[in-house]
Amino acid sequence: MAHAQELILEPANQRPADACVILLHGLGADGHDFEPLVPALGLDDALAVRFVLPHAPQLPVTINGGTPMPAWYDILEMNLGRRVDVAQLRASAERVHALIDAQIEAGIDSRRIVIAGFSQGGAVAYEAALSYTQPLGGLLALSTYYATADSIELAEANRALPVEVHHGTADPVVPESLGREGAERAEAQGYPINYRTYEMGHSLCPEQAGDIAKWLASRLG
Repeated sequence: MAHAQELILEPANQRPADACVILLHGLGADGHDFEPLVPALGLDDALAVRFVLPHAPQLPVTINGGTPMPAWYDILEMNLGRRVDVAQLRASAERVHALIDAQIEAGIDSRRIVIAGFSQGGAVAYEAALSYTQPLGGLLALSTYYATADSIELAEANRALPVEVHHGTADPVVPESLGREGAERAEAQGYPINYRTYEMGHSLCPEQAGDIAKWLASRLG
């Protein structure tokens, strides 16, 4: 049987969804990685949010000796600039665009669709959300970096998209300085940025889940 390309979690109260969060996992994980986050958010049932958790394809990853693993794009070297395969990153962003299109076709207003991503998934989320040609509800960038800041084609429809950026102060994988730099780059491009840090490594924490829930309620309520 074919493996579904994404995990879809419908609203818990059986109401038809009228909002959607597309959430991209990090390197080496899959869509199930963030499945426990959804109930942990404790969103109000009235929000009726569908969560779409895509699975990355298997790609050889240079920094891991070319070993194939779930990846949105290849990472070419472990330096602060995070040299990445931009063509693969853009292909993953196009896949996110197709997922957004599918939600719109299913009857969800584009302004009630939030794009979110963790680590590698966050770099794709930056590219996907800020280049999408219909207005979205928000961008949530978690423990990540803005890999395509120099080359992205920014879409006019999302020039005022609210961007929520979270990072751990003790992140050994994506240094907090890189997350802050990404937020500053986006702010310099004119986006309204809210930047938060947490005393944690390359992960999520309970306090952060509460902040994500409040932010989603503000965007989708």
